[in-house]
Amino acid sequence: MKIKIINGANLNMLGMRDTNIYGNKSYDELVSMIKTYCEENKIKTEFFVNNSEGEIINSIHDTYFKEFDGLIINPGAYTHYSYAIHDALAILKCLIVEVHISDINHRETYRKVNVISDVCDYSIIGEGLNGYIKAVQYLESALKNKR
Repeated sequence: MKIKIINGANLNMLGMRDTNIYGNKSYDELVSMIKTYCEENKIKTEFFVNNSEGEIINSIHDTYFKEFDGLIINPGAYTHYSYAIHDALAILKCLIVEVHISDINHRETYRKVNVISDVCDYSIIGEGLNGYIKAVQYLESALKNKR
């Protein structure tokens, strides 16, 4: 199994930004946590983090061309208004899981708008950094059942 993890706007600032919402762990610690789980379960991973909408779209396109089995994506604030990311995700043939560290449904009004959820196979919201592990586990299970 080969999965890609894409993180968008401001996620490179984990551990520094709103620690009462996002926690004290850094982006590098998040990547390490996911890598450890995936290595133990023989899952190949590729990580991408960028604050630019266009670069995130390019990475989604790369997911298509490299034929990943699954994508985990947290576009950050782009979740709430990027139809360009929505349209890029709609192209994919692999399973897509969106992850949000905080519970976007119980925060500011504008965060309740989610323009990508309808092109994702599954959503994990408000589970903290462990949401990424749950996303990997979802992909493991879904792909096993698919075969």
